[in-house]
Amino acid sequence: MAASVAGVARRLRRAIRRSPSRLGRSQQPLSTLPPPIQGSAVRDAFLSFFRDRHGHRLVPSASVRPRGDPSLLFVNSGMNQFKPIFLGTVDPRSEMAGFRRVANSQKCVRAGGRHNDLEDVGRDLSHHTFFEMLGNWAFGGEYFKEEACSMAWELLTQVYGIPEDRLWVSYFGGDPKAGLDPDLESRDIWLSLGVPSNHVLSCGPQENFWEMGDTGPCGPCTEIHYDLASGVGAPQLVELWNLVFMQHNREADGSLQPLPQKHVDTGMGLERLVAVLQGRRSTYDTDLFSPLLHAIHQGCGAPPYLGRVGAADEGRTDTAYRVVADHIRTLSVCIADGVSPGMSGAPLVLRRILRRAVRFSKEVLRAPPGLLGSLVPVVVETLGDAYPELRRNSAQIASLVSEDESAFLDSLQRGQWIIDRTLKRLGPSDLFPADVAWSLSLSGNLGLPLDLVELMLEEKGVQLDSAGLAQLMQEEAQLRAHQAEPAQEHRLRLDVHALGELRRRGVPPTDDSPKYSYSLQPTGNYEFGPCEAQVLQLYTEDGAAVATVGPGQRCGLLLDRTNFYAEQGGQASDRGYLVRAGQQDVLFPVAQAQVSGGFILHEVLASENLQVGDQVQLHVDEAWRLGCMQKHTATHLLSWALRQTLGPSTEQQGSYLNPERLRFDVTTQTPLTPEQLRTVEGTVQEAVQQDEAVYMAEVPLVLTSCVPGLRSLDEVYPDPVRVVSVGVPVARALDPTSQAALQVSVELCCGTHLLRTGAVGDLVIIGERQLSKGTTRLLAITGEQAQQAREVGESLAQEVDAAAERLSRGSRDLVEAHRLSKDVGRLTENVDSAVMPQWQRRELQARLKLLQRQANTAIRKRELGQAAVKSQELLKRHEKGPLIVDTVSAESLSVLVKVVRQLCELAPGTSVLLLSPQPVGSILCACQVAQGTTTAFTAEAWALAVCSHMGGKAWGSRVVAQGTGRTMDLDALLSAARTYALNHL
Repeated sequence: MAASVAGVARRLRRAIRRSPSRLGRSQQPLSTLPPPIQGSAVRDAFLSFFRDRHGHRLVPSASVRPRGDPSLLFVNSGMNQFKPIFLGTVDPRSEMAGFRRVANSQKCVRAGGRHNDLEDVGRDLSHHTFFEMLGNWAFGGEYFKEEACSMAWELLTQVYGIPEDRLWVSYFGGDPKAGLDPDLESRDIWLSLGVPSNHVLSCGPQENFWEMGDTGPCGPCTEIHYDLASGVGAPQLVELWNLVFMQHNREADGSLQPLPQKHVDTGMGLERLVAVLQGRRSTYDTDLFSPLLHAIHQGCGAPPYLGRVGAADEGRTDTAYRVVADHIRTLSVCIADGVSPGMSGAPLVLRRILRRAVRFSKEVLRAPPGLLGSLVPVVVETLGDAYPELRRNSAQIASLVSEDESAFLDSLQRGQWIIDRTLKRLGPSDLFPADVAWSLSLSGNLGLPLDLVELMLEEKGVQLDSAGLAQLMQEEAQLRAHQAEPAQEHRLRLDVHALGELRRRGVPPTDDSPKYSYSLQPTGNYEFGPCEAQVLQLYTEDGAAVATVGPGQRCGLLLDRTNFYAEQGGQASDRGYLVRAGQQDVLFPVAQAQVSGGFILHEVLASENLQVGDQVQLHVDEAWRLGCMQKHTATHLLSWALRQTLGPSTEQQGSYLNPERLRFDVTTQTPLTPEQLRTVEGTVQEAVQQDEAVYMAEVPLVLTSCVPGLRSLDEVYPDPVRVVSVGVPVARALDPTSQAALQVSVELCCGTHLLRTGAVGDLVIIGERQLSKGTTRLLAITGEQAQQAREVGESLAQEVDAAAERLSRGSRDLVEAHRLSKDVGRLTENVDSAVMPQWQRRELQARLKLLQRQANTAIRKRELGQAAVKSQELLKRHEKGPLIVDTVSAESLSVLVKVVRQLCELAPGTSVLLLSPQPVGSILCACQVAQGTTTAFTAEAWALAVCSHMGGKAWGSRVVAQGTGRTMDLDALLSAARTYALNHL
């Protein structure tokens, strides 16, 4: 609980009086004395202030893992969890709908995505990937500018005791291009609070106009800055607090409309505030970081942290201190919130962060293995009181960090060897080869983040071939975009002549049994051993057999044995690399492996000379292989669940899988219903949660011929054949008297599988389509991706519930009715395109179709009501006659056309043209000509004549037409409209 504001304020003021009057140089060693004011007390004071003095409700920090928001990798600001309120999509029945005054301290991560500080961490004294955002909010006009500014000033000057002359403020100075006036209200509020006029700065939209995105709520903001210079020389301002006043909505056409309800959204970084209050120039010199820096020093024996940057930081020691301290905080918080290092999305970013920390720890600080894991308790001690999930998960965090650190150290060492060897071959001005950097990266083989590779090269004064790297990244993106299907063409294959020559020479088929040599460790990790092999034959890209290949040459490599899985049975090929025996610093990337006639050809890029007879050691890309294993075991479970749900006659027609997703073709008499899809997923989930053992064994083919329920495809199987059984040992499953194969998944399969089903994590069917009559194709994902898809689906379902509730309550006016209709349309687009459970998508699509119909009906009713009132008013202003030309307020062309039509019904024989000026400067036009007018007088020609006067356009028919344009002289336009009509009547 936050302490009482009065008690905290007294302690803060005493501490600040003891602080130095000017911020100390960060380059000075950290004091051995405790800091004069603790960061935790600063956090408590903020929360207590808003709760006790101003009646705010304290809400817990949201998880850094965004729930149901695919636009974010991590929660990166305090307002993320309140988006439904800002967007007007909050369920009126929910607890959040009752929020009026709220304050909290939000965990934030800015790494990857639009807001990315990862590569800047360590280089300076201020950047972090994890930080805490202190914020207060007022929703629905609970309070606005005056109260927000007054509270902020009161907290900073009275509670924290910051001298007023050290504070500056900025406000929005307007944007003539957007038609936005200066926010003089905020300026005047600051002046009334006693801020000197020379400390009040006017700034443009880049600095002081905040927008949530391309569309949505937005508004001017005012910022409070702190002067590091203390009045000596030119001001050195750092932003402390940003107060955003949401009063506009950015429409899809780029225009700004006023919000029906205004909101206040403020944010202040705790780390920077603590630095100010503790008299430090760097956030790393505060007590939020000093315990970590001290622990790093004790754990590695490097020189103590001195806060140096740039050229002064010899050996980049202080940079490494900052990187390790920042990254272990981020890792601890993310893992506690359920985000673990992985292969895509946020988990991939976290993997980069962990490996970056390992590299600086090992190579710069010379720390022993295990340092990162040993720092977790320090993080828990500094942050655990504010965020209890850190204490609950501390052992798991330390274990996971230590395991990944250990796994990465070998790759890091080999990567350094390869970089050093490559540099020896380069000239003084040569660029580092892109293909070598790519082979070292997370997308290649060793798993070094590309930004880390660039940093390692930068430290050696070498520039990377960025253009070549961009080309490789583009090729990788194209490959992933098309990898949902098996490759139809391969540049390197063994043709009939090559196969014949191999058999003539008596070369035996490739022994690929080592591909099954992997084990599950007690920690839950899989261990894949390397494979020793001999080069039997090399092939050029045009298929010619050669004895040697040179550097940079792409070639086919035939070995006596391999642990690479060659693409077959619907499973994508392995990828990885090989090294020559005794030469660990030259890496030969292996892009794929293909099987022909029992011979496995590896597609290799030769880094140096390679020749027949060489002894090599093969390493599969473990993350890629594990992803394939997860998807393949999930495919078997999906096949079994479909038979359980649809009946035993259900047949698999084909499948394909890779680490990203799987597709499965199945015979169906009718399209699957949402309930059937949901049942299939539930059946798979149950098998995954039970963490069943997966048994595999090779048996004589004859033993599989009469087993009830045994699944096999219309393929030719080898003898002996491999059997994969989930939950039941193979011998028992194949017992002719057993019914096991009818009750569990038992299939003939040559693929690689998990050893227990629990590692599948989850399975979600995200798409379906009819390939032909009686055949349905399903798309599915597993693990973290599946969990995220469920969260997206749940979030969208809540938005649909909220929209339905809002529609049931009705709309106050036409503006609100249109907003509801647009929200339903936006929701429909989101549901159509989201990665989410397919059963849920179809249910929501059906609901939204009905809601859209209801919303459109409500709009039509309100438009007709408005049109009736306006047409009556116009009729009173005009005597009956052949012509009415006038202006009227209308919110849309739809309303204007209805007014015209109703006016013509009330005054038969009258031709009507109405203009409606809009707030954004445009003019709407609608007209209708009376029956019996000359054929030369048409509504379309009339509207076109009028709209051409204002540089616009018009469209319609002979009877009714409409158009738009812009003009500053409305009277002249009305006169032109009358003249045209009178000339043609």
